[in-house]
Amino acid sequence: MQAPASMVRIAGPPRFGSLMSSPARDSAAEIRRGYIVSAGLALGVAVSNGLARFAYALVLPAMRADLAWNYTQAGALNTANAVGYLIGALIALGSVRQLGPSRLFVAAMWVTAGAILGMGLTTDFLAMIGLRMLAGVSGAVVFISGSVLAASVFPRQPSRSAGAIAIYFAGGGVGLLLPGLAIPWLIAAAGDGSWPWAWLGMGLFSGLVSLMTAAAARQVSAPAAQIKPHPWRKAPLLAIFASYACFALGYFAYMTFIVAWMREHGAGPVEVAGMWVVLGLATILSPRIWTGPIASWRGGRPLAAIQLAVGSGALLPLLGGSPTVMLASAVLFGSFFMVPAAITAFVKKALPAVVWGEAIATFTLLFSALQLVGPVVTGAVADRTGSLAWGLGVSGAVLILGALIALLQPERRHG
Repeated sequence: MQAPASMVRIAGPPRFGSLMSSPARDSAAEIRRGYIVSAGLALGVAVSNGLARFAYALVLPAMRADLAWNYTQAGALNTANAVGYLIGALIALGSVRQLGPSRLFVAAMWVTAGAILGMGLTTDFLAMIGLRMLAGVSGAVVFISGSVLAASVFPRQPSRSAGAIAIYFAGGGVGLLLPGLAIPWLIAAAGDGSWPWAWLGMGLFSGLVSLMTAAAARQVSAPAAQIKPHPWRKAPLLAIFASYACFALGYFAYMTFIVAWMREHGAGPVEVAGMWVVLGLATILSPRIWTGPIASWRGGRPLAAIQLAVGSGALLPLLGGSPTVMLASAVLFGSFFMVPAAITAFVKKALPAVVWGEAIATFTLLFSALQLVGPVVTGAVADRTGSLAWGLGVSGAVLILGALIALLQPERRHG
């Protein structure tokens, strides 16, 4: 069955997608509208990953102090979120195809916003476990379905499509930047007991963003819902799968332990907040660097280059915990959201539109499973050696290995 052409709607005829099929007829306004739609979708990544996942690291110290948690309880909430993310990838594997990405994206955004808001309304530990898991489930669905929508914005223009995809994933930087600017100062001013207000603020912001992302999703005509599965070959994509597996193992260890590393080296709240903000800014600006390579480089080369930058950023802290080193580390590591952007762009080139959702969900499923292992292995290495340096070194080395493996992926083009 031939998949319907993916295109972007504008108000009234003619349709944006039909114009995109003839580059000579493109107008600046129509192209700008496509990028605005991509930016609207990107707010979904800001919520599903930045707020629902990573912002927990900023709120956790106040929650531990106020609720008298031990480290096991604190880690359990992050584990629940990661397990939920894995479950969400499993759900999306079939539901993106059966329900269509637009409907799924909008519904999952509202669930994620509600789960974030709920964290500020309870102090019950089991309830928080459930909410963190729910945020992981819905966040994964947002991430995957939104990826399909972003890949559908410029269906016949590879360079602009790569830009739209990169903008979408760079939305994660917004979700890093805003909490980094607000939460440390809220807790410093109001004390550890103010942590519910951090969650309530993020939840209300996520609700507002859900309205904006729903409006953006309505502008995209993605592949239609399909009842029957469409088989696709995984073997030709083996190298890129293996490279992404290395990314999953390596990146989350950095995000888990880098704040602890900084504190071990005498960093205070201001230094930690500064590093977090720079990480968010680097993520937001990363499409300026990587859109061209993602669009024009062949095979796994874009993924290799991005992973090399991310791995170098992960290894830089081994030179010391000085502010200069940590800020340089954040700048390099800030390209980490461009890794799934490169994967999505490769999937769009290599596979027909009707299987984009299932393919991206398969990659995310692999990622979700292995990211559970990465922090555990890094922590075990650190415990055995008595230093986080070895753990961070292993995670950085795995990222570099992933870059080398990506070079083995040949070019694939559907049709």
